[in-house]
Amino acid sequence: MRSAKDFFQPMALGAPEPLREIPFKPSRMIHFFDPSNAKMATKIPDIAKKCDVLLGNLEDAIQADNKIAAREGLVKIGNSTDFGSCQLWTRVNSLDSPWFLDDVMTLVEGLGNKLDVIMVPKVEGAWDIHYVDRLLAQLEARHGLEKPLMIHAILETALGVANVEEICAASPRMQGLSLGPADLAASRRMKTTRVGGGHPGYIVRTDPDPDNADAPRPTAQQDLWHYTMARMVDACNANGILPYYGPFGDIKDTVACEDQFRNAFLMGCVGTWSLHPVQIDIAKKVFSPPVDEVLWAKKVIDEMGDGTGAVMIDGKMQDDATVKQCRVMVELAKMLCENDDELKAAYEF
Repeated sequence: MRSAKDFFQPMALGAPEPLREIPFKPSRMIHFFDPSNAKMATKIPDIAKKCDVLLGNLEDAIQADNKIAAREGLVKIGNSTDFGSCQLWTRVNSLDSPWFLDDVMTLVEGLGNKLDVIMVPKVEGAWDIHYVDRLLAQLEARHGLEKPLMIHAILETALGVANVEEICAASPRMQGLSLGPADLAASRRMKTTRVGGGHPGYIVRTDPDPDNADAPRPTAQQDLWHYTMARMVDACNANGILPYYGPFGDIKDTVACEDQFRNAFLMGCVGTWSLHPVQIDIAKKVFSPPVDEVLWAKKVIDEMGDGTGAVMIDGKMQDDATVKQCRVMVELAKMLCENDDELKAAYEF
């Protein structure tokens, strides 16, 4: 068993020292793009101005014949684009694929410190993270990287969910987790073909009217992913990393998309995936705290003084627990408005 005192030692001679705390940068939307698509590549500089994270996708949605072109295209785009405050991530191919090793070796050499996070799909246990951890350390040392690359794992198998706590704690490189509902549904043998969101067949029904057996019995659609998201959020926060919702596949249903994103936001997720430009603004709106709640939180913090005891504000009791809730909201608002004058004015900072 590895000693705890060695946990923050580099795993290769010459690799950068691991981080002791994961940087929390704005990442309300992780916008996916296909680096092998030349037309899309020309739009990246403009999209980067609107996004917190741009992710060059090398895995699902990239045909086998385009895998190498996507990999090489991402290196070209990464080196020719000024991303400003937007982070550059990638999703590599799965560990059991014939492309994974070349993906990582090519990107670390070709992009170096311009790359922030490597998203690894279908992570099933700490052993997967340990392998990627050692490999990245060796490549960082070889190519002289100044900062450690972060690992973001996708939770998309039943075994991965069963081992989620161990995955989160597997390495100082762990940046966060995303929910991968489509592959997870297949792994669990769930009977749905939807990519994220609810299902009209997953419902609860009110009891029958004892005085009228034929009376309508209202139903309410439930969230297939509530358990998994809650467990993922707890595991991430217990280990100081960040939870994210994943894809919402019905691009045209912007109403349900916003609802699903808001569920994730309220449960503790810091961001979500964006598969189409229309979802960028939805994610930005949802994962930025509501203005009225930020202003209320600021008022509570001001009136609570040192944060101890209890006071009544507008007929509502506030104590040290509610101050902690308010600080979460205000600290996020402060971070988001650093590069957003419109939010800064709305939040009155």
